[in-house]
Amino acid sequence: MTAHDDPFEEMLTELARRREEFRDLRHVPKDFVDRLKRLGLYRSSAPRRFGGEPMPPADFLRRIERISAVDGSTGWVASFGCALVYLGSLPLDTQARLYADGPDVVLAGGLFPVQEATPTRRGFLLNGRWKFASGCVAADILVVGIPGDDSTSGKPRGALVPPERLRVVRDWDVVGMQATGSFDLVAEDVEVAREWTFIRGGAPVIDEPLYRYPAITYSAQALAVVSAGVARAALDLAEGTGAARAGITGAPKLADRAYYRAGIAEAEAALRSARAYFYEATGEAWQAVTDGRPVSDEQNAHLRLSAAHLARAGAEVVAKVVSLSGTAAIHRAHPLPALLGDVMVVQEHAFLSPAMYDAAGAVLMGRPPTVPAFR
Repeated sequence: MTAHDDPFEEMLTELARRREEFRDLRHVPKDFVDRLKRLGLYRSSAPRRFGGEPMPPADFLRRIERISAVDGSTGWVASFGCALVYLGSLPLDTQARLYADGPDVVLAGGLFPVQEATPTRRGFLLNGRWKFASGCVAADILVVGIPGDDSTSGKPRGALVPPERLRVVRDWDVVGMQATGSFDLVAEDVEVAREWTFIRGGAPVIDEPLYRYPAITYSAQALAVVSAGVARAALDLAEGTGAARAGITGAPKLADRAYYRAGIAEAEAALRSARAYFYEATGEAWQAVTDGRPVSDEQNAHLRLSAAHLARAGAEVVAKVVSLSGTAAIHRAHPLPALLGDVMVVQEHAFLSPAMYDAAGAVLMGRPPTVPAFR
């Protein structure tokens, strides 16, 4: 099969052609999300019993990395193809209704800040505004965060709402990840039945391998790997067209300067090392699952640590490429400013913050994690 016959490669070619359009729109449009659906990205975490085709985490993560190397925003939106594992604690009857039209369900939403919900006879009455609902304009179902109670052990709930029942406030105006469509969601007297809510991080009622992989951790990994894709794009640029550029002062081409060659080589080593740890930890945890063993606290700590480290390493790599590239990179039309803006957003996510180093270190030393929702 040639690249032209491979639907995934064809999608990447279209993405390269349309990424500026997506940035102008400030979101990835539904027609392109539908294309990602046809490639199986959104059925990759749907339960097999409802027609899903669950994908081993490393396989899914590599696909997100490749998409992100073309456009970080689209990689970010596509990364939510793993998010259906969140819904594993929904009642089975609710899941059957959710997947009644097929397993290609696009889930998006804003879990935070958690908004108060008034209990009703049927469930909860929602009023509030939630931030950062990435991919919401092309979603099939939306989720918003509401408080937990004694029955959830204090963990927050997610409430599933059809998109037409929420108002989208298109306030996404940022310097990085410009096309993620991470708009606000507003609910005004929206009642949600209790069976359409789930405990975030709750025990799944689905007994399938992917649903025994830690759900919150998987989401953190899917976001972190976007950083690796963006960093790869920066290095490819540096080693290709960037290396051929001569300075305006008549200085040698960048590729003929020792500091440039050494710096790019160091960045390659840093990115590849962080990726190796990331995929090694993923493989070890998935092997435990397929062997019928639980993912241990130590394995989960390595998953979270390697994800946070990959996000940081990717950001440092792109920043290094920018610092080595001279005045060419200060121009708005140059690719590097957009890559730098994208990669800096990834490491700012709460799942990938510096606090994860402390939390992972605590677990590796036999202590409880120092942050909530660590697995």
